[in-house]
Amino acid sequence: MDPKAFVAGMSALGAGMAMIGGLGPGIGEGYIAGQACSAIARQPESQANVTRTMILGIAMAESSAIYSLVIALLLIFANPLLNKV
Repeated sequence: MDPKAFVAGMSALGAGMAMIGGLGPGIGEGYIAGQACSAIARQPESQANVTRTMILGIAMAESSAIYSLVIALLLIFANPLLNKV
């Protein structure tokens, strides 16, 4: 078995597993938006505060998905492990 092919295959598998990290933030962001809409419907005068807090929470949740995407792209396109074999 060619070691470079093995490392490339395992890197592709690792990239796919890294993108599982995008599943949680997607669910969480939908939940945050739904709860914000519910809060605004109950108390419309607090829309500015709820919206600001919601956007901050979504940005924090999205950062972990972006880190997962960066790791996956590094493993696929700029794989540092292929040079070691």
